Formats: sequence, C-alpha cells, structure tokens
Amino acid sequence: MELQKYDGNIHPDEWINDLHTYFDIKHESHGPLDLSIVKSLIDFTISLPTGIDDIEKLSKALKENISFTVFKNTNRRKLQSLKYIPESNGGDTAEFISNFRKLCSNAEINDVKEQKKYLYGACLTNYFDYVSNEFYKEMKNVNSTDELIKKFEDIVLEESNLIKNGSIVALKHVTSGKYLGSIKNLCYTTGSFTQMVRIFVESPEPDTNSLWRINLDEELASYTDTNLSLQLQHCKSNKFLGIINEDYRYYDSPITKHTEVSCDSIGHYFESYWGFSHSKLENHHGYLKSGDTINLSIIKDNCDEFLHNHDVQFTIGNDTFQEVFCHKERLGGNDEWCIELIKHA
Repeated sequence: MELQKYDGNIHPDEWINDLHTYFDIKHESHGPLDLSIVKSLIDFTISLPTGIDDIEKLSKALKENISFTVFKNTNRRKLQSLKYIPESNGGDTAEFISNFRKLCSNAEINDVKEQKKYLYGACLTNYFDYVSNEFYKEMKNVNSTDELIKKFEDIVLEESNLIKNGSIVALKHVTSGKYLGSIKNLCYTTGSFTQMVRIFVESPEPDTNSLWRINLDEELASYTDTNLSLQLQHCKSNKFLGIINEDYRYYDSPITKHTEVSCDSIGHYFESYWGFSHSKLENHHGYLKSGDTINLSIIKDNCDEFLHNHDVQFTIGNDTFQEVFCHKERLGGNDEWCIELIKHA
C-alpha cells in the first residue's frame, strides 16, 4: 500500500480512511493522524482556509472546496452514462455493481429512490430489454441499497437462464431421463429415409449428438406469444428437426406408424417450426428458460401434433433405437421435455 496524495480525484473520507490504514500498517500506530503530515499530502492547487486544527475540520474543508463539487458531479455524470451489459454479451455483473456502488458513494447519492433511477437507467440498453423491464417491476417497493442490488441480481440470474435466439440447448425426455439427438447421416431405412431422430439411451448426459441450436424470430421465446414458434437445428449435422410433407403426404414412424420425425435441410416439403407450451401451468406468463418442462408441437393437417418418445424399440442393422414421433392423442408424461441451456450464442 502506497501513501496517496489528495488531488481531488478521491472522496475525502476515503482518502483519510486510507491514510489511517497506511499509518496503522506502517507504524503499528492506532492513534490520531499527524495533521501536519496529512496537510502536506494535499496538492498545492487546492487552497484551504486557515484555522484547521483537526482532521474533522480538514475533512469538512475539503468537502467545501470546489474540487470536491467537481468530483461529485463527475461521478454523477458517470452514473448517467453507466450501462449494464450481461455476461452473455461480454459484461461482468460483479464489476458493474461494484462500479455502481462506488459512483453512488463518490457522488454522495444515498437516497434509494435516486439510486433506483440510476440503476434502472443503466439497464436501458438498445439490444436487450428483459432486465430493464423486469427490474422496473421489482424495484418499486425496495427500501435499501442492498435490497435493490439483490433484486437486480435475482433478475440477472434469471436472465442468464433464458433461452434466446442462438442458444445451444439439450432436450431431456422427462420420463426416461435421456436426451433427444441425431447422428449425422444415420438415416431411417423406412419412410422418408432421411436422418433419424433418436433418444440416446446409453448417455445420461448430453453429448455433441444431442445438442440443438434455437432459432427464433425474436430475441426471447415468450409463452404468451401464441404466434411465436422456434426451430431446432442439430448442431453437429446443421439439419433441422421436423416432419416431411410432400403434397400433404406424411411419413410413418418405423413401429407405431405415427408421424415420422426426422432431421433434414430446410426445403419446400420440410416443416420445422415448433410451438412450445409449459407442461405444468396452463397460463404461464413468463419466458422460456432452462429447466422448464415443455410440450413441443408441430402443425400437421391444421392440427397440433406433439413430440413423443416411448420405450418401443426398432432396429437398424445390429443397433436398437427408441422410437421418436409426433401424435395428436391425449398428452401424457412421454410428451414432456426438459429444456436445458448449454450455452448462449
């Protein structure tokens, strides 16, 4: 720790506290500061009134000097230009909050209402408004700085789990605990002969064959937007999850003869847009996030059919697979999928 001069670029109280710490460490002395030494550390450009004979008077005089007014106003302007950037966009929330608290302290902004204004303003970014919208709702009844920051962190934590356009996810079949996947160029030997969709029964964790990229027309997937659908692009093969419709002719799954689900390239005969709904709450008003249990549906003949897996197996060569298909029968546990966020784009 070095001995620091006072030049108007630090809060006087912080500077004096640093001096106490410095002399306590260097001289193992816990007594009052030597006023003459402290005065000698003040930059010659800062003029002080006469009659200062103790540290309290010195602190008061420094705060009444124009340099401290400039210092406070500078920190207030920095607060006005402060912008929050989520970690997914390269930001650092801990550093942001530390900077926010420091600027408030330097500007002597202790009123929570005023702190709310600046923190909310920092969330008003052009590229993403989830944090600002949710924070505005939650901060209204906050009465302390710590509570304000806790509310902010809770929302940031929730934001980090939201499924966004470009997110890489895995889909775990809830009943079996296994993951939906596909293998590049491993195709059905019946039906469409396109790339097969399968459940990886041998893998308790998602591997590279069971990773999917989310494609959305919006930044976020909202349960309340009934017109919003998503695409699931298989990361390893770059093909999309869907069903084939050749002039209203759909292919049958290998065993049960429901609607075949496959991976294929986007084309005139391939339908790849999936609706999603929360399987546990009839009127869910939030956004799709990691850990949600959902039903995935696709439109066939103007009706919704749901993505389904069960333990009926079929073979290709010497390998055995569990059948994945779409159906329009009553929903059950085998139609539930837990979406797990692997990484953001």
